[in-house]
Amino acid sequence: MRVFSICTFVFLITVVSSKAQLTTKFESSGGTETPTYEEGISFYQQLAESSDLIQMQGMGSTDSGHPLHLVTYSSEGPVDWENLDRLNKIVLLINNAIHPGEPDGVDASMMLLRDLAADATATERLKDIVIAVIPFYNIGGVLNRNSGTRANQNGPKEYGFRGNARNYDLNRDFVKMDTRNAWSFAEIFHRVKPDVFVDNHVSNGADYQYTLTLISTQHNKLGGTLGGYMNETMTPKLMQGMAEKNMPITPFVNVYNKAPDESGFMQFMDLPRYSTGYTTLFHVLGFMVETHMLKPFDQRVKATYEFLNTMIDVSLAEKAQIKSMRQKALRDWPGLVDYTTEWRIDRKSPATIKFLGYEATKRESSVTGRQRLYYDRSKPFEKNVPYFNNYVSRKFIQIPSHYVIPQGWHNIIKRLEHNGVEMTRIGSDSTIAVERYRLRKFNTGKSPFEGHYMHTGLEVDKEIVSHTFRAGDYLVATNQASGRYAVEVLEPQSPDSFFSWNFFDTILQQKEHFSPYVFEDLAAQLLEENVGLRQDFEAKKEADVGFANNSFVQLNYIYTHSDHYEKAHMIYPVFRITK
Repeated sequence: MRVFSICTFVFLITVVSSKAQLTTKFESSGGTETPTYEEGISFYQQLAESSDLIQMQGMGSTDSGHPLHLVTYSSEGPVDWENLDRLNKIVLLINNAIHPGEPDGVDASMMLLRDLAADATATERLKDIVIAVIPFYNIGGVLNRNSGTRANQNGPKEYGFRGNARNYDLNRDFVKMDTRNAWSFAEIFHRVKPDVFVDNHVSNGADYQYTLTLISTQHNKLGGTLGGYMNETMTPKLMQGMAEKNMPITPFVNVYNKAPDESGFMQFMDLPRYSTGYTTLFHVLGFMVETHMLKPFDQRVKATYEFLNTMIDVSLAEKAQIKSMRQKALRDWPGLVDYTTEWRIDRKSPATIKFLGYEATKRESSVTGRQRLYYDRSKPFEKNVPYFNNYVSRKFIQIPSHYVIPQGWHNIIKRLEHNGVEMTRIGSDSTIAVERYRLRKFNTGKSPFEGHYMHTGLEVDKEIVSHTFRAGDYLVATNQASGRYAVEVLEPQSPDSFFSWNFFDTILQQKEHFSPYVFEDLAAQLLEENVGLRQDFEAKKEADVGFANNSFVQLNYIYTHSDHYEKAHMIYPVFRITK
């Protein structure tokens, strides 16, 4: 593993730049500027033209109208993605500018690929790895440059905007796929099939000494031996590698308006809406770099550059183990019985980490006159703090052998297909014994979130029924490589399920109703003919004063307990065949 200081880094960049005859805007500006979209793509075009080790291609559209690009480094030249598995290479996918106001990874990746291409000694060392880079993911945000929207950030001079061309935050879109960007990312992801994924960001939050913090995808959620490997081997090796370069890092500091050492901090739970939560569904080791917003831009870029080099070194050193752990996760998946749909932090057994921070105090604000949090950089410290990095299952479901999806839900089918989910069509009209969910209770957000009013707190009742499906409806086996993705998005109680993101809202609204003055006589007839219904109705009137005093509610009770009530209302239209 290469070890060198920031001073050595600057010297190395100078030497390699002269070899490659390509200089980034970051370098030419003295570490104060990041390239425009056009400048960045032009750089990669020139790099690809000057080196057989670098390839660049367009990979699908984005909301901006510009194509998403994929740039690859391979010591053997153009990558044959269809046959890459048999070559036994490890694949690293790096994503940049999902939030274009956080461009550190853009500049670090440009210099990284240029330096690797120019280093003749690197080809042998890197023969077992393919490095794939998305130069700019949120192109619409990159084009929307300004100097003010990152109010808490120390440089660069200009940068892009967080929202994309349709003002979506793309780091909330990996499951719902509202944007063309997300569809194109999924195409890249399933073509590249990475073993390791890195998404580059800049953090908001507390003040501390570190230039770079790291989100490793939550290991309990990743699960099994792969999760244990992430927590006990991969992440510690990355931290050790950065410490050897005199650039110590720490887990992402997940606090808001309080000091990290006050009561410790918890690991970020990266749900599938986020990039690393999405990659987890395919048993990929995912990492999110979070450089510190208050550190100068040049220091942040250099730290990101060094982290990417460290990730390459560790991935190569651990290639056999990573490949083995991922294959084991794929083999073990079909044998799992339960699947957690909701996690909670375990506050009883925190880890203890050494933390490099600054003393924090409260002082009177000159603006509000109230108490404000203040970090005193003249008082750095190193102390042990609690780190809550374990989550336990709060709710879980039993994994079915299959889901059955009526073909009318084409928006669901398309998303499953695009994410590699294999499906079969029912050959003829068939009546199948299935388990279905009847929705009993849920909450809907009062404010919009990324174009949706999300559902939370769903409670369901399970029913075993015989349901007739039409020829052409879809069977989805959970025993497949993309099975975990299918379970996550199709189980309605999952926080990022298609139900939670409003894809099934039409079942929440009744389509047929009754007129009280007409239904009165029919209601009386129904009560006369159905003794059980009449007894339940009278008991409810006796027990519930509000019910007894509301004639419409009474009629509605009879209506919803009769054959006149539509069968689809509040029935989740994805059915389960249990194991």
